[in-house]
Amino acid sequence: MANKKQPNPIDIHVGSRVRLRRMMLSMSQEKLGDSLGITFQQIQKYEKGTNRIGASRLQNIARVLNVPISFFFEDAPGGEQAASGMAEPQSASYVVDFLSSAEGIQLNKAFVRIKDAKVRRKVIDLVRSISGGDEVG
Repeated sequence: MANKKQPNPIDIHVGSRVRLRRMMLSMSQEKLGDSLGITFQQIQKYEKGTNRIGASRLQNIARVLNVPISFFFEDAPGGEQAASGMAEPQSASYVVDFLSSAEGIQLNKAFVRIKDAKVRRKVIDLVRSISGGDEVG
């Protein structure tokens, strides 16, 4: 028997962007599904890229999540930048990966509420120290 077909990288990317935006809004999969008239299990499949999102469904998702459809394709693999030879390294997706996690969303929301720039710098220094990273950015 043949192996199960792997999801298309674009479907995975679009799904991860749906998840990113949903988490940015602190919206559950169930609430998004209810807004679209589908189950939260279907949302899970979309977010993993297991099921491809049709055009009309993507338009409805964009409406519910209050973003333009183009949001789901930003930094997609094989986009214009890749065609022009100006693509960022694959590791640049770490920002999307970070913001797609519950911890990343929580940390980001808390961090932007810190008004004092010196305190924000200290938080960055603390995290860098804990992680053992020397990267300056």
